Amino acid sequence: MAKKRSKTEKKNEEKVSVKEGNSGEDKGIRKYIGVFVSGLIIGIIIGVAFLSSVYVGNNSTISAEEAGQKAVDWISNYAVRPGTEVKLINVSEVDGEGIYRLSINLSMGNISQVVQSYITKDAKYLFPQGIPTGEFAELKKEIEQQNKEQEQKLEIPKSDTPDIKLFVMSYCPFGLQAEKAFLPVYKLLKDKADMTINFVSYAMHGKKELDENLRQYCIQLEQEDKFYEYLSCFVVTGNYTKCLEEAKIDKTKLNSCTERVDKEYNITEMYNDRSTWVSGRFPLFNVEADLNEKYGVRGSPTLVINDKVVSINRSPEAYKEAICSAFTNPPEECNQKLSESPTSPGFGGGVGSSSGGQC
Repeated sequence: MAKKRSKTEKKNEEKVSVKEGNSGEDKGIRKYIGVFVSGLIIGIIIGVAFLSSVYVGNNSTISAEEAGQKAVDWISNYAVRPGTEVKLINVSEVDGEGIYRLSINLSMGNISQVVQSYITKDAKYLFPQGIPTGEFAELKKEIEQQNKEQEQKLEIPKSDTPDIKLFVMSYCPFGLQAEKAFLPVYKLLKDKADMTINFVSYAMHGKKELDENLRQYCIQLEQEDKFYEYLSCFVVTGNYTKCLEEAKIDKTKLNSCTERVDKEYNITEMYNDRSTWVSGRFPLFNVEADLNEKYGVRGSPTLVINDKVVSINRSPEAYKEAICSAFTNPPEECNQKLSESPTSPGFGGGVGSSSGGQC
């Protein structure tokens, strides 16, 4: 595994625009909200395809929070009258459907209405309330087929020594799922390819995630030979203290590294200054902000093989096949068969029933 290099600090701020309400449009907003709730907004139905070109450059799943914000931004800019305030109340995953459910408040003056909509996990298609189930199912089937065809066309670039980067948030359930699929392949091919765990440039699981990101970053940087054992323990138990002991990590060396990197990238300082947080909600982890920008990382997990972002089934065998396909001449290790079952999200062992989801 190639050691990480020191990075130049970059600011990674997200500006959120706020639209002011217009109290002189009560009659207009009452009429408009009625149209929205009925699910007949032609602007949204016609405009959903533009979400792809405006926001997303590939078919990667993004987090529920990010998808919800993109929906609100698009509705604010393209689907409501000027002066209408559009506010996201909550967003949640619809189990097994590949979509997020949104609750959105539309208001103008003294008139407001909460509506429910749906958006695909890649934020390419937004559905207002009221689409008949049969039509939705057919449209969903068509979207899945399009995505499948695009994935089949994806060609992973080849090299003598493939470069593999798996971007995660250390406490993200789906990032942990991807790491558990990644680890058997890492053990198998770490001497043949450059394989690293990398980190999304913001955290969604509090200070403990920033600390763990730092911990794992420094173990890879300075005690690489102990990283596999440490991470294999952490993704199952979530107990970093126990895992440091089991992997025999030099704690003095580790603490020196984390303190240095923390200071270099102002991690704790920015955590204590909420004005630096993404959307005021997510503290920054800028240690690898340059790589996040280079690959357009949108969430955890994001897998990059030879500079190509790929989306694959989260099983050890699927990860192995994708990585082995990146070799100009695959090594003998690629003939070894690994588990084809998706790993389970979150901490713990066992297998899961889905490979979807992203923080």
